[in-house]
Amino acid sequence: MLLALALDTLGEPPTRLHPVVWMGRYLQQARRGWRARTAAAQWREGAADWALGALVVTAAGLLGSAAPWPGQGVLLKPLLARRALFGAVAEVHAALKRGDLPEARRQLAWHLVSRDTAQLSASEVAGAAIESLAENLSDSVVAPLLMFRLGGLPVAALYRYANTADAMWGYRTSELEWPGKTAARADDLLNLAPARLTALCALLAAGQPQAWRVWRRDRRRTSSPNAGHPMAAFAGALGLRLDKRGVYVLNAAGRAPTPADLPRALRLAQRTFLLTVPVLLVGRRA
Repeated sequence: MLLALALDTLGEPPTRLHPVVWMGRYLQQARRGWRARTAAAQWREGAADWALGALVVTAAGLLGSAAPWPGQGVLLKPLLARRALFGAVAEVHAALKRGDLPEARRQLAWHLVSRDTAQLSASEVAGAAIESLAENLSDSVVAPLLMFRLGGLPVAALYRYANTADAMWGYRTSELEWPGKTAARADDLLNLAPARLTALCALLAAGQPQAWRVWRRDRRRTSSPNAGHPMAAFAGALGLRLDKRGVYVLNAAGRAPTPADLPRALRLAQRTFLLTVPVLLVGRRA
């Protein structure tokens, strides 16, 4: 784990060698082959394609787990993305700081969110970046490390595949509602523990009683059973109102985010990360 985190400071491997890119290509190709018309048939089609991919990545993880620990560290690194996440938020902040709102919207959409960013204000861009930082700190950093701790490379690879599949298929649209159902539910299940661990460490890192109150009150306000936990913790710790138009409001009594809050959020994320790693290193792996 420590070797993988050290390697992460060097950035991402080349695209052609990145296992998450390979997962994405498989998921894209599988989606192009969907032909079912009824809801039940669409669900079966999506579930079968998801299961096939899950079987392949888990088998690959099993093969990788036979390598000595340095090899496992090298293989674990592409399954997490701390530097990439923090760097993406920093790029949004840099664009906002120099007053380039169109570029900030572009960076936000390119790296961090799937929503339409074309009409977002500077405050909404900052808020969306903080929300994504909190959620992806769990999804892209804490969860892969926790899954590796629990079950080694096979479970970490399965998690990364499930999370990628949810990001690509897990939407309630007419096209994806049923074929993406398995991907969405699997991601919900696998993120139950990581999201709560991330929120707990963020609350401890913040050391502010009001953050706990906001988290307890607002953690279930998002449609996801998991994303609200770290996002509500960050909202309370930073004293910010995080508002996704027409979807949810976290810490309604907080003030609107500003570009200056992004460095504060990054510092909180870094403290959360530094607290989480020792927790994951304690004890024996299952």
